[in-house]
Amino acid sequence: MPMNVILLERVPKLGQMGDVVKVKPGFARNYLLPQKKALRATKDNITYFESQRKTLEAQNLERRKDAEAVAGKMSDLKVTLIRQASEALQLYGSVTSRDIADGAAAQGVKIERGQVELDKPIKALGTHKIKIHLHPEVAVEISVLVARSPDEAEFLAKGGTLVAETERAALEAAEAAQRAAALFEAKPAAEGEAAAETPAEAEETPADKK
Repeated sequence: MPMNVILLERVPKLGQMGDVVKVKPGFARNYLLPQKKALRATKDNITYFESQRKTLEAQNLERRKDAEAVAGKMSDLKVTLIRQASEALQLYGSVTSRDIADGAAAQGVKIERGQVELDKPIKALGTHKIKIHLHPEVAVEISVLVARSPDEAEFLAKGGTLVAETERAALEAAEAAQRAAALFEAKPAAEGEAAAETPAEAEETPADKK
């Protein structure tokens, strides 16, 4: 049976501060209530919220300003994670939100794993754009570079794209085929030009003899 709660801050896909919404009891007990993001929508709690609304809004505004300042400093953040992977670029394992938070911490940037928006673990090498929620109303996108070596990570950081060995072989074969086709087309054309010059040369021969 759904539970009615009053939100103490904006919750994505749920509502804004002050909204009374219906949620699953488990979601409320395990997340909203312990994280102080909401209160049970009882008469007393709604009265309490209304009495504290201005204070809560002021506190929220201050936290948002702080988050926006941090977001500005994080906009170019690149978190590098070195992992083992196959020639097909698939990881032997996966990268989780905790890994990303730990990788950011190693670079001197504190991120909580709960702030990392990651619907499913990363399972492939490459550059991944990940959204970090610094505040209910402030998010910043960072780059997570998953590579097999520091050199490979540097290549990704410069905008490079990793290619699987199977794809690389196919690309090389296609390029070789294109070069062969270009040579084949050029050769008959050259022979045709040589043949076209022969009659002209023959016509000039009698004139040359006079």
